[in-house]
Amino acid sequence: MNTPNSPKKEDILNPTNLVEHINIKKHNVISLIEDMGKLAFSSRNLNRAANIYNMMLAEQNCAIYLTIAGSLFSAGMKDIVVDLIRNNMIDVIVATGANIVDQDFFEGLGYRHYQAPDPYAHDDNLLRDLAIDRIYDTYIDEDQLRICDQTICDIADSLAPRPYSSREFIIEMGKYLVQNNLGTNSVVRVAYEHGIPIFCPAFSDCSAGFGLVMHQFKKNGADCVTIDSVKDFLEITKTKLNSAESGIFMLGGGVPKNFTQDIVVAAELLTDSDVKMHKYAVQITVADERDGALSGSTLKEASS
Repeated sequence: MNTPNSPKKEDILNPTNLVEHINIKKHNVISLIEDMGKLAFSSRNLNRAANIYNMMLAEQNCAIYLTIAGSLFSAGMKDIVVDLIRNNMIDVIVATGANIVDQDFFEGLGYRHYQAPDPYAHDDNLLRDLAIDRIYDTYIDEDQLRICDQTICDIADSLAPRPYSSREFIIEMGKYLVQNNLGTNSVVRVAYEHGIPIFCPAFSDCSAGFGLVMHQFKKNGADCVTIDSVKDFLEITKTKLNSAESGIFMLGGGVPKNFTQDIVVAAELLTDSDVKMHKYAVQITVADERDGALSGSTLKEASS
């Protein structure tokens, strides 16, 4: 409950506590990763992962899929993905809507994420009263998120009413940022400028969903923009069919991981013939394989 002695919103969302995106180019960790190859456990695995990713990059006509789950962009990892795009190190992005819309596009509009002193520094009921959203130890201004929702609605209102894939709609988000001179370092904008497709298989599970619900409510369900998840699946499957080889670099698991693994099966169904599995795969995750969920399943399991 908010009391006279409770902190105010501006005290909690203090500009001195902004999350700053790491500039990986300031750090040369090549020798460190190489030395880890002589160690054990996760250190050696990290070295192996780096080597596999280098193999993906070195192979001609190998499509590299970057899958993103978990709140990576709110945590300060956005600029690393921007660097991957600008340096031609990925070909397709498959991500959660939260990373692409609530976090990246949100910051592209000029808003920011804030650090909390610790995850439980403030009572969550107080945060709700102040319209502050918490993602573990980061904060977001809910009022600004509502503006992000409305912007998605405005974009939908401006489009011809028809079914869109998430890729098509995210292109329109990139255009919006360019036309309004916003988000120079936004993943959405930079991917649009470099022709890198972004897919969000669960696109409605984020601010995009709120914005599109508002759009369809205004239209009373008629002559409105819709998101076609099957079109998503078909479009990303075609990227597999058009590639001699493919590799996946997975950050987290979830829907993006499953979606990108499944395109091999979909490609086989469309061609009625054997399709090469992804030749390379790396996953960085804290998930556990014992509960049977896909996020923690081993890559060996995916072969069967």
